[in-house]
Amino acid sequence: MKAFYSEQGISLETTCPHTPQQNGVAERKHRHLLEVARAIRFEANLPIRFWGECVLTAAYIINRVPSKVLNNKTPYEVLLGRPASYDHMRVFGCLVYYWNSDTKGDKFEPRGKRGIFLGYPPGTKGYCIYDLELKRLVLTRHVKFVEECFPFLDDHHNNKDEPALKGMNEDWVKGGDVPTMHEHPEDMHNNSHVDDENLGPHTNNIVHEDTENEHEDSGTNQVPNEAENNDTEHHRPTRTRSQPQHLKDYAVRLPPSIDHANPAPDQATSTVHPLSHYVSYDHFSANHKAFISAIDSHNELKSFREASQDHRWREAMEKEIKALEQNGTWTLAELPVGKKAIDSKWVYKVKHKPNGEVERYKARLVAKGYTQLEGVDYQDTFAPVAKLVTMRTLLALAVKRDWHIHQLDVNNAFLHGDLEEEVYMKVPQGFSNKEETRVCRLQKSIYGLKQASRNWYYKFTSVLIELGYKQSVADSSLFTYKINKIHVAALIYVDDVIIVGNDIKKIEETKGELDKRFTIKDLGTLKYFLGIEVARTKDGIVLSQRKYTLDILRDMGLEGCRPSAFPMEQGLKLNKGEDEHRVDAEQYRRLVGRLLYLQATRPDITYSVNVLSQFVADPRQSHFDAAIRVVRYLKTTLGQGILLPREGGTTLVSYCDLDWMGCPFTRRSRTGYLLTLGGAPVSWKSKKQSVVSRSSAEAEYRAMATTVSEIIWFRWLLTELDAMQSEPTVLFCDNEAARHIVNNPVFHERTKHVEMDCHFVRERVESKEVIPTIINSQMQIADLLTKPLGGQQLRTLLSKLGIQNLHAPT
Repeated sequence: MKAFYSEQGISLETTCPHTPQQNGVAERKHRHLLEVARAIRFEANLPIRFWGECVLTAAYIINRVPSKVLNNKTPYEVLLGRPASYDHMRVFGCLVYYWNSDTKGDKFEPRGKRGIFLGYPPGTKGYCIYDLELKRLVLTRHVKFVEECFPFLDDHHNNKDEPALKGMNEDWVKGGDVPTMHEHPEDMHNNSHVDDENLGPHTNNIVHEDTENEHEDSGTNQVPNEAENNDTEHHRPTRTRSQPQHLKDYAVRLPPSIDHANPAPDQATSTVHPLSHYVSYDHFSANHKAFISAIDSHNELKSFREASQDHRWREAMEKEIKALEQNGTWTLAELPVGKKAIDSKWVYKVKHKPNGEVERYKARLVAKGYTQLEGVDYQDTFAPVAKLVTMRTLLALAVKRDWHIHQLDVNNAFLHGDLEEEVYMKVPQGFSNKEETRVCRLQKSIYGLKQASRNWYYKFTSVLIELGYKQSVADSSLFTYKINKIHVAALIYVDDVIIVGNDIKKIEETKGELDKRFTIKDLGTLKYFLGIEVARTKDGIVLSQRKYTLDILRDMGLEGCRPSAFPMEQGLKLNKGEDEHRVDAEQYRRLVGRLLYLQATRPDITYSVNVLSQFVADPRQSHFDAAIRVVRYLKTTLGQGILLPREGGTTLVSYCDLDWMGCPFTRRSRTGYLLTLGGAPVSWKSKKQSVVSRSSAEAEYRAMATTVSEIIWFRWLLTELDAMQSEPTVLFCDNEAARHIVNNPVFHERTKHVEMDCHFVRERVESKEVIPTIINSQMQIADLLTKPLGGQQLRTLLSKLGIQNLHAPT
C-alpha cells in the first residue's frame, strides 16, 4: 500500500500509538455511535449480548438525522440524493408479533409469534426480530408492533417470567451463545425474500394497515390475553415524545409517499394508499401540465441560512437591496435616543412563466411590523383587499361573456407608498457588519409595515381613478370602466391585479399606463392567483387549490394516510373535551388556519372547518382527530374545485338552511347559505347564530335574514358589473313555518322576539327582490353547510353544485 500511495502522490500520515486525540473525527464519531447505542440498549434493558444490534441500529438512526455540518441534511440524503424515509421506523427493543409461516400445515398452529424488535437488517426490506420461543433471529416484513411494551424491561421489574424468557436467561447465565445479526447472518430464517438496499417507507400492506390504525386501537387491546397475563403485570408508563430543543431550528421535510407527477416503477406499490390513486394529470394539455408540475417542484425556502447557500437566492437578495436603494427607500442614520429600530426578514418566492419555466427567483425584504407601536411609528392601518366572493363573481361573469382574463403583478408595490411617520429599521440580514452602528431611516413604505398596505392602496387607486375607472361601492377593491360598449374591470388584491374585459386594446392601454407609474409585470392569461389554480375547459373554467391542498398533506406528513369519503363523521357533536388530553395548540391552529383559506374553492369542508375553528384556544385530542379526518378527506379530492360554466345565464339563486341548537355547549343554531350565479357557486358561509333560538322556525328565520342580507349586497354588486337582476332572487328554504311568517303578518304574537328580522325579510319580499320558495330537505344544497353528511349525500349535493375534480384518475 505504501508503494501505491507513493505512485499516486499520496502522503501517508499516521497517529502516535495510544494517542486517540489525534484521531479527531473518527473518535468523535465512535463516541457518537456508542452514546446512541447505549441509550437505546438501556431504554429497552437489553442484555449486553445484543450490543451488535444496538450499534447497527444506532448507525441506521444517525444516518437519518439532519446534521449542521451537512447544511441540515441527513447523511442518507447527501449520499443517495433523495430524502430519507421515517415511516417504517419503530421503537427499538419493543414487543412484536410476527407472522408464523412455519405451521407445517396445522390449521390450529398460532399465526402470530412473540418476539423483540432488534433493528433494520441491511439489504432487505424487512425487520430483524428475536423469537422469544425459538431463541433465534428472524427476518420478516409481516410484523405487529406493541411499542409501549418491553419484554426485557418487564422481566427486569417482575419476578414472574415466562418459560421462554426464563430459559433464555438461564442460557445467558450458562454462557450460551445467542446468535446475532452481525455474528451469524447465515442462521437467520427469512420469511420473505426481498432484495432492496434499504427498508422502504412502507414495507408491506399488512404492516401499513396495522400501524395506520394504531391511534384507533391501543396496543394493549391488540396483545393476546396470554401476553397480558404474563408480561404486562407491571405497566410501563406512557412516554411523551417531543422534539429535542437543539433540533428546533432544523428544517426537516418528511419525504412524499410517492412522486405523484412521475411515479417510479419501484414506488408504485410502496404504500397502501399512494397519491397516484387520487390525483391524475391526464385531462390537461402539455402546457398546463408543465405549469402545475413547475409550481410543485420548487419549494420556497423558509430561512436566510438556507438561501445564503444558494447563489440564485443570493443574487435575488442583492437585486432587491439594489432596487430598494435606487428607489430611495431608506437612508442610513444613527438611531435617536428613545427610538427603537424594528427588525426585518427575507421572504422567498419562485416566479413561473405561463409555460411552467422559472421566470425568476424573487427575494423580498419584509419588515417585522408586529413590533411597531401604535401612535409612535404608525397610525391607521386598514386597507381593503378584494373579497374572494367578488373574485369568483367577476370570473364567472367573464367566462359567460367570453371576456379576456389577464393578470399582472406590480414590482415592489409597497415601495411606492409615501411614509409620513418616523420609522427606523435594522440593516437587513446578510448586508450588515459588526462595525456598522447606523440603522435604516425609512423614507418610503416597505412590506410588513403596519401602514404599508394602506399607503399603497391609496396610491394605486388614485392612479386607476385618473385613468377613468370608477370605484365600486359594493367592494372598494373593484374598479370598472364603462364607455359605450367597452367594459373593463380591475380587481386589486394588494399587488396582484386581475383585469377582465371585452376590449383587449383598453386592457393593454391600462397595463401600459400602470407600467409607466409603477413598473408592472404582465403575467398574461390568468393561471394562478393567490394560491388558486385556474384551468380552462370546454365547459368553462375550474378554480381549485390542488397545490395548496398537497402542501397541507406534506406539512402534516399524511401523504400516505388512509383516505376518507367525507370530511366529518355523521352525527358527530364536538364538545370542549375538558377531560381529554391537550394537543399541540400551535400545530392545530396552523392546520385550521390553512383549512380556512382552503374554503375559497371548497364549500364541501366549510361546515367542518367552522366547527374546528371553535376550539383553537384550547384544542383537545378529539378536535385534532376530527381535523385529521378532514385532511384524510382532502386526499381523495386533491384537485376538486368549483366550475364556472359558460352556459347557464346570470340568474342569481340562493339556498339557506340551519341546524337548530346544533352547538352542544351553547345550544345556538348554525346558519348555512349558498348563492349560485348561473349555476356556479359564488358565495357560501357556515356560521353559528349570535343568540339562542327558541324554535326551529325562529332559527330558520334568522338564517333567512342573514341570507337576504347577502342577497341584497350581491344584487348591488351585480348591478355595478352590468348584470342587473330584473327578477326576484329565489330563496330556497325547507321550513314551512318560516315561509308562512314571511307572507302572513298575522303571526305577530309568535314573532315579537324576532320582529326586526321579520320586518327586514318581509320588506324585501314585498319589494320583489326576494321570493322565498319551499324545497325538499333532501334537495337542500345548503344542507352541507349546517351538518356533517355521509359520502353518498355529500357527493349528490356537490354534483348539483357542479363541483368538479379535473385531477381525478379515470
